[in-house]
Order: sequence, then C-alpha cells, then structure tokens
Amino acid sequence: MPKMKTNSGAKKRFSLTGSGKIKRNHAYKRHILTKKTTKAKRNLTYSGLVDRADLSNVKFLLCIK
Repeated sequence: MPKMKTNSGAKKRFSLTGSGKIKRNHAYKRHILTKKTTKAKRNLTYSGLVDRADLSNVKFLLCIK
C-alpha cells in the first residue's frame, strides 16, 4: 500500500503545537477591511486552535494518527 500524502492546502494552513494541538489562523483578515472595526481586525490577528468537531478531519488531511 502506498504512503499517505499530506494535503498540500492543509499543510500551509495548519501547524502542530508542542502539546499536539493543531493551530490555525482566523479568516476574514485578507480584504474588505474598511467596514470592520479596529477591535475585530485586532482579534482576528491572533491564531486559534482547531475545534474538537473538526479535529478528526484536519488530522486526516495532515496524515496525523
């Protein structure tokens, strides 16, 4: 059986933390920023963690057991 290939889109978007959690960046920070408040844009700057409901799908894309 061939090796599993990591999804190349997912490997650019997610990274693993030291404790094994999966880190992600927030969406909605690329364009159309004039109508968003400064507070909203600032809160989108910081990274977050992948939700427990999505964890199995993301791990599958990254080929993590």
